[in-house]
Amino acid sequence: MIETIYIARHGFRLNWITNTWQLQNKTGLPRDPPLAAFGEEQAKELAAFFASLPEDQRPTLIFSSPYYRCLQTSAPSASELAIPLFVEHGLSEWYSPVTPGTGLHPRPGSASSLTQYFPVIDASWTSLYMPSRLGEDVQEVHTRADGFLAAFIPAVECAYPEHKRILLVSHAATVIVLARSLLAQRNLPLRVGCCSLTEVVRKPDGVGWEAKKLADGAHLEKGSTRDWGFEDIEIANGKVVEDPGVPGTEHQEDGPNGLQIPHANL
Repeated sequence: MIETIYIARHGFRLNWITNTWQLQNKTGLPRDPPLAAFGEEQAKELAAFFASLPEDQRPTLIFSSPYYRCLQTSAPSASELAIPLFVEHGLSEWYSPVTPGTGLHPRPGSASSLTQYFPVIDASWTSLYMPSRLGEDVQEVHTRADGFLAAFIPAVECAYPEHKRILLVSHAATVIVLARSLLAQRNLPLRVGCCSLTEVVRKPDGVGWEAKKLADGAHLEKGSTRDWGFEDIEIANGKVVEDPGVPGTEHQEDGPNGLQIPHANL
């Protein structure tokens, strides 16, 4: 049974400091910037923090968003701890609803396709959840987290019953909704910085989760940076400004999306 879930946000993004980040876009996927050098150092600091923990407190499995910056953040910890790194689309970036008629949001490739950039990836895990490429409002991304976690935790426990501590690496908005869902506090005030770390543990009675740390940056030399919260973008009542889709996707179908079959019945 899983006893501890660590949740980290990716490191500092290259596109925050240069407009020419596309020259270093390895995947060619729109909106998929790599980490800046500072972000790479943060990822190494995160790995060093986990390595400094007693062995019975370290994560033994990592599940990462398929976006390049999250895999860059995850890879040092996977290598340092010599543990599996899996790709899970349910941890993907949050996009607000697309402007009608402008196409769809991007979707990264499969785990097997991403091993060309990160050989440390274990492609044996099939993503449990696929976010809609039409985007989500604030309430919908919270609902995504609820549905994802309700299926994900039992699926991991079924597939890897001996593992008690896991690390999820994701994006600011997704980190927030995951924490809120686990703690059953949808309105929990939370701002998440780059490579900050949230730690939740099962309650002593085994029912529900409690937080040991929330968006903590104490393991980073420069502390928490570039923090973000839903209040930075929310207009009112969970609504946000619409974003245009990726040009050329106007006639593509949105799919697959939602909970996927391979693990859904576990």
